[in-house]
Amino acid sequence: MTELKPSKSARKREQLALQQLGEELVGLKQGDLNSLSLDESLLEAVMEARRIKAHGALRRQKQYIGKLMRHIDPEPIRSGLAGLRR
Repeated sequence: MTELKPSKSARKREQLALQQLGEELVGLKQGDLNSLSLDESLLEAVMEARRIKAHGALRRQKQYIGKLMRHIDPEPIRSGLAGLRR
């Protein structure tokens, strides 16, 4: 029996959701960001995105953050953000 892999559209929706989650991280205060205990490379990418002012470069950096998010489990980040919103 073969496993069905997700459609290209489903993969794209998941990637965009992860990128949006990463964009939320860019908008957090430093203390809130530190409380999430992020992966080191992801934290560096978020910090770099905060320094970037050029629109095109910021867009590319957010895409890079989304790419990094695909290699980690996003659930702890989602639950941490939900806790911060309360």
